[in-house]
Amino acid sequence: MFWKISLSFILCSFNLMINAQQLAFPGAEGFGRFASGGRGGTVYRVTNLNDTGSGSFRDAVSQTGRTVVFDVAGVIKIKEKIAAAPGITIAGQTAPGSGITVYGNGISFGGNSIIRFIRFRGSIDMPKGACTVVADDLKDIIFDHVSIQWGRWDNLHIKNSTNITLQYCLIGEGIDPQRFGALLENPVDITVHHCLWTGNQSRNPKAKAKIEYINNVVYNWGKSAFVGGHSATDHYQDLVGNYFIAGPSSTDHFLDMFTATDHVYHKDNYVDLNKDGKVNGRLVTDEDFIKQTATLVKEPSAISRSNVTISAAVEAWKVVLAQAGSSLKRDAVDKRIIGYFKSLGKKGQIFKTEVDAGGQPEVKQETSKLKDTDGDGIPDDWENKNRLNLNDAADGSVITLTGFTNLENFINSLIK
Repeated sequence: MFWKISLSFILCSFNLMINAQQLAFPGAEGFGRFASGGRGGTVYRVTNLNDTGSGSFRDAVSQTGRTVVFDVAGVIKIKEKIAAAPGITIAGQTAPGSGITVYGNGISFGGNSIIRFIRFRGSIDMPKGACTVVADDLKDIIFDHVSIQWGRWDNLHIKNSTNITLQYCLIGEGIDPQRFGALLENPVDITVHHCLWTGNQSRNPKAKAKIEYINNVVYNWGKSAFVGGHSATDHYQDLVGNYFIAGPSSTDHFLDMFTATDHVYHKDNYVDLNKDGKVNGRLVTDEDFIKQTATLVKEPSAISRSNVTISAAVEAWKVVLAQAGSSLKRDAVDKRIIGYFKSLGKKGQIFKTEVDAGGQPEVKQETSKLKDTDGDGIPDDWENKNRLNLNDAADGSVITLTGFTNLENFINSLIK
């Protein structure tokens, strides 16, 4: 009898394990946390900083079912917009040195994708209405520790998509003509947590959405910080544990353009408008939203269905300071932007072009020195330590007891 019960229990547990949804990676949270990206597919090694051709980033993201790893670090200057295929993983943490920056134009993504530890920067040379990152008409995507900057219309555009996460991202310095952070046009179930929104004139973001907005910092906005949906359509915004910190460019309008169709749940949000170099703001109240004619609701619309670990705003801003953007090793641009934030009100500017901001610095190309005999994206040292076969590329795509492939276990191990 004991053995029958034990066997039944084991089989039941195994079935639960098989049928449970697998996280994109350890630490993935929010509605996009179950994206699988290129898991179990092929590996593409980016071996140069060219705009096009074999070994380029553009070629790497052109086909579905790929995990993209990097043998080089530096700046990839692109002339035309990149259209990434769905079902990919971009493992920017595999790049040596200061990592990868894609600069000069925008990139659009397809669904079921995982994008981590990389910088996307547009340019004043893009078309007037161009955004740096676009994630329209898709399902299941997660951006983790991504820097998104220098978009001409908005830095980020998400329309008619569902199950999206932006976590520990830096969305900043939108440039002419609009200088806006992000336009969210009717995405459903979008999580934005522990992100830094900085140096944008407005739209941090504009939330025509069903959104949970948790533990973010908006710093040095221009005209306005967080913007409501402001339309005839019903929108649902859960704001919890965020900090609005004014900088030299900021007005007092940290909330703007809400209407009665914006259904707002808010808790533990703070605003600091005195620009005195300290974090000593006041609690955001019902009255702040009532002035905007928003409809207040007593229960959250999204948070109850999500899994984000929520901290108090007075602690979360420190996490954002340390983690936001491609922060394994910040480059000169992100360091400058974080330096403004560190001043807590005293420094910062909203720029018309990236040149006004100092431009994209030239960065010396770096090449990985790690040996990978079978070319499966996993260095020999790691394979030896984990008893894999140095001459068998197929073992990289084997799914392990963690639910991740061996390749994923390696790239996840790079995040301490």
